[in-house]
Amino acid sequence: MENYEGFKKDVYSLTKIDLDAYKEKQMRRRIDSLVSKNKCKSYEEYVALLKSNKEVFDEFVNFLTINVSEFYRNPEQWELLTKEFLPELIAHSGQSLKIWSAACSTGDEPYSLVMALSTLVPLNKIKIFATDLDKQVIATAKVGLYSAKSIANVPADLKKKFFTPVGNSFQISEDVKKCVEFKEHNLLRDSYPSNYDMIVCRNVLIYFTDEAKTEVYDKFCKSLRQGGILFIGSTEQVIDYKELGYKRRYSFYYEKV
Repeated sequence: MENYEGFKKDVYSLTKIDLDAYKEKQMRRRIDSLVSKNKCKSYEEYVALLKSNKEVFDEFVNFLTINVSEFYRNPEQWELLTKEFLPELIAHSGQSLKIWSAACSTGDEPYSLVMALSTLVPLNKIKIFATDLDKQVIATAKVGLYSAKSIANVPADLKKKFFTPVGNSFQISEDVKKCVEFKEHNLLRDSYPSNYDMIVCRNVLIYFTDEAKTEVYDKFCKSLRQGGILFIGSTEQVIDYKELGYKRRYSFYYEKV
């Protein structure tokens, strides 16, 4: 298929998602498979379908934003968070920490944050700001219904306390849901909130170009207070962290200096 450049402009016009920020070969392969699945012979035909069919449009945005998530992903990193970093942040800022879960997908990470914090402070002190650019996954997050696979890594005591079986799925408790404020946000286009104790953004930027990653990590640093922590995925790293204003505490934890 030709005219991918024109297609990228059409996508930005429709969704405000900038495909230039994603690794092209990888993203184009994903998009081409979706175009073929919808029996379109060209990008132009697919764009016309996106404009006329809301179901296809929602499928495209969800597909594009690569929503793969689970609770307590990489449990050893969450254990370190609970035993070292959260107590450290609480000692500095008090029990009402400002935490942002960026690109939160279906809510697994912000809800994991609530549960991790609940072992240290009362639930009524916990407020997580959670954002994603995909309306559909935010709607899913607000419902709070998950598969057994999604919650497999949740510590047994927390699973028992905060989840109720519903058929083959599990419903997260209203007490946890109340602790999270969801909002649409585009990391590449929108302004960033400020003065956060912690920002969690895991396994999302691996799909971005190096230039886009640097831009986002720089904005995250500006959004953190001094001594604030950035928590990223186990396969990610901030290459130029010193230049951006971070100190590396562990391969997946960076502190603003």
